[in-house]
Amino acid sequence: MENKENILILHDIRSAQNVGAIFRTADACGIDKIIISGYSPAPLDRFGRKRSDISKSALGAEESVKWETSPDILKTLQSLKENGFKIISLEQSENSVDYKDIKISEKNVFVVGNEVAGVEKGILDISDEVAEIKMLGEKESLNVSVATGIFLFRVLEI
Repeated sequence: MENKENILILHDIRSAQNVGAIFRTADACGIDKIIISGYSPAPLDRFGRKRSDISKSALGAEESVKWETSPDILKTLQSLKENGFKIISLEQSENSVDYKDIKISEKNVFVVGNEVAGVEKGILDISDEVAEIKMLGEKESLNVSVATGIFLFRVLEI
């Protein structure tokens, strides 16, 4: 994982607990930065106060992992792409490939989305690859924080 730059985008994640759990996973995986967009809650509220609902599940990772917000995720993704980043979304879709087959580059952006609706179509359209975790049981998906952990640990070869 040396010399690679890895950014994680949390778009339209509704649960502060999921955001906090993902921060812990990002810290464990050495993610360089998290970009928070849509209505995903950030570690600080609009008044700059620490959100206890995120810090409770993040256990301090919200302070060790750099983060920023993006008011326009498509514009942010386009800019990252123009700067050589490979965009990889985690979502079940027609064009998705098994997450075990994903090959990362030197500069990567990993996108995870809403707990119910997933990653929105506009983001999938701009993505270079869409990865899917195959489900064998009756449920069609995993919790977003669990899926993020499985995905990151695999593609980053941790």
